[in-house]
Amino acid sequence: MFGIAFLIAASASADPPVETVGEAELFAPGIASTDHSEIRLTISPDGRTALWFSRDRPGGGGGYDIWMSRRRDSGAETGWGAATPVSFNAPGRDFDPAFSRDGRFVYFCSDRPGGVGKDDLYRVAVTRAGFGTPKNLGPSVNSAGNEYAPMLSPDGQSLLFSSDRPGGAGRHDLYTARARGRGFAAATPLGGATNTVADEFDATFLSDSRTIVFARAPSMQDDRVDLFAAASHGSRYDAGMILPPAVNDPVGNSYGPMLDWSAPDRLTFSSRRDGAGSMDLYRVTYRLTATEILGGR
Repeated sequence: MFGIAFLIAASASADPPVETVGEAELFAPGIASTDHSEIRLTISPDGRTALWFSRDRPGGGGGYDIWMSRRRDSGAETGWGAATPVSFNAPGRDFDPAFSRDGRFVYFCSDRPGGVGKDDLYRVAVTRAGFGTPKNLGPSVNSAGNEYAPMLSPDGQSLLFSSDRPGGAGRHDLYTARARGRGFAAATPLGGATNTVADEFDATFLSDSRTIVFARAPSMQDDRVDLFAAASHGSRYDAGMILPPAVNDPVGNSYGPMLDWSAPDRLTFSSRRDGAGSMDLYRVTYRLTATEILGGR
C-alpha cells in the first residue's frame, strides 16, 4: 500500500493527462448492466454492436462468457436489443473483449485448449455472418502465465495488455507488442514508471494512441481496485494519477476501461458503486490535457 500512496503523491504536482467531463452514465440497464457482474464494455466503431463479459450471467457456454447486444436506431423499436452470448465462446473462460478501431477484429482472452499458457490472448474476425474462428496470438505475445485485457491502439501499431509472466516489476504488469506483418513482435514491459510491485492490469489506450487508462491495486484479488491515467513521454510512461470520483467509486472497485470506438472522447469502464452487489457498465466523456506534450514527441 505504501508503494501506491507514494506513486500518487509523487505525481500530484503534475497536471493529470485526462480529465472527465460530467458524470458517468450507466450503460443499457437491464440489458447489459444487470444484477450479474458485467465487465469491460467495448463498442464497435459504427456504434451498433456492444460486447462485454460476465463472470456469472446464466445462459452462456462457460463460467466466463462474452455477451453481445445490437443497437436498433429505426423502426418501432430503438435502443439496445436483448443480450446474447457470442458464437465464439468456449466451455471455459472467455473474457475482456475489445474491438479494433476498424471494427474488423475482436481481441479477447481465453483459457481454451491449444493455448500457450493459462489465459491467452486471441483475436477473431468480424464477418457479415457474425464472427470467424478465433486465432491465438502466439508465443511472441502469450506466455506460460496469464495475459489479460488486450487492446490494439487506435493507430493499429501497438497491442497493449497485462501479464503476470516473469521479468516484470511486480505482479501483473502492462506490456506492449508492436504490430509486425499479420502478427506482433515480441512483447516487452511498458517503459517508464507505470509498472510497480502492485498489480497493473486492464489497460486501454485513449484516442491519441499514447495516453493510457489502467487499473491498479496492491493485489487485485484482495484489495480495492482503482483506475489511473498515465501519459507517454517518448517511449516511457509516467507513474500515473488516480482518476476522479466520476470514475472511481469511494467504496467499490473500478476496472475494465476501454475506449468507446463510436465516440473516441468517451471511456467505458466497470464499477461496483452505490452499494450494488455486482459490477455494472458505465460510460463517461473525457478530455486529454496533455495533447501538446504528446503531439510534440
